[in-house]
Amino acid sequence: MAAQGRGSASRGNTAAVVAVVLLCVLLHGEFAESAVYTVGDRGGWSFNSGNWPRGKRFRAGDVLVFKYSPKAHNVVPVSAAGYRSCSAPRGVRALTSGNDRVTLKRGVNYFICSFPGHCQAGMKVAITAA
Repeated sequence: MAAQGRGSASRGNTAAVVAVVLLCVLLHGEFAESAVYTVGDRGGWSFNSGNWPRGKRFRAGDVLVFKYSPKAHNVVPVSAAGYRSCSAPRGVRALTSGNDRVTLKRGVNYFICSFPGHCQAGMKVAITAA
């Protein structure tokens, strides 16, 4: 009889361990899963990218990929004021690879192209991440 009791307890412990592992996997997927978005979709980072975020739901930790010709454009993370005025603060480092990856922070994330006239012509984007 004692052997039978140990087997039942063992099955109960196994079920509890499986339940805990499953819960951890589900929670990990909920919090660790980040999406990757190509800014401008197939067209890449270009003029009039401002409407690109419409209809998309971004979260902190999601990754934006900016694809563009580095001879013609760049990507500069800026503040709200820099976005409105199309100006990058002194000393800010422009991204220039043509295939830049940026991880979103919670709140509004602003990006412009700092080539002369590009931001003013619509080459800027504001992304709100929950």
